[in-house]
Amino acid sequence: MLKIDNLRVNYGGIEAVKGISFEVPDKSIVTLIGANGAGKSTTLKSIVGLVKPSAGSSITLDGEELIGKDTPDIISKGIALVPEGRHVFPDMTVIENIKIGAYLRNDDLKGDIDWVYDLFPRLKERSWQLAGTLSGGEQQMLAVARALMSQPKILMMDEPSLGLAPLIVKDIFSIIREINKKGVTVLLIEQNANMALHTADIGYVLETGRITLTGSGKKLLADESVKAAYLGKKKN
Repeated sequence: MLKIDNLRVNYGGIEAVKGISFEVPDKSIVTLIGANGAGKSTTLKSIVGLVKPSAGSSITLDGEELIGKDTPDIISKGIALVPEGRHVFPDMTVIENIKIGAYLRNDDLKGDIDWVYDLFPRLKERSWQLAGTLSGGEQQMLAVARALMSQPKILMMDEPSLGLAPLIVKDIFSIIREINKKGVTVLLIEQNANMALHTADIGYVLETGRITLTGSGKKLLADESVKAAYLGKKKN
């Protein structure tokens, strides 16, 4: 469904992403893991047109080139991004934030609003509460709900567990699996490699702008170098 080929991104003469290639199959969960500065967020921003890749890069969705298109056009083709840090609209209510996610739609929203409320019952309870007064975990739920309102084929999530308590992290990853069961493809970037690899069908390890390892989530969890670098376990 989504194919990235030879993606390169420069920031002021520094190459942040160095010719990476990977695929995100239909209805799968794919994760990119790596340390801060590895190029994970830059990769997602490139896919949705927020960052301009270098010449020779290619990003295709169902065979259609996305590079050169603007962000609303890319979103309308079925890609949504839940950004790092959540970025909800603090002075708007929960329901207003949710409806903003459907700004490109002209159809009835009730079915999808009911679905995101089923996924996140706490948001339904706080429907008329200002988003800025929600807890961090609730704001993350709201950011995911808002993204789902665009009816994406692919949901991209940038560090969804960042700054959240362990129990909330568990809930978020459970909901990611539930969303995927409904047929939504998920591309996830995450520093919590343990949770990400337990959830993902396919994983890629990104280090200083290059993909250094790939395999199933299960395979990468068993890899000694991954254990040492990202799971806090020493090599045997």
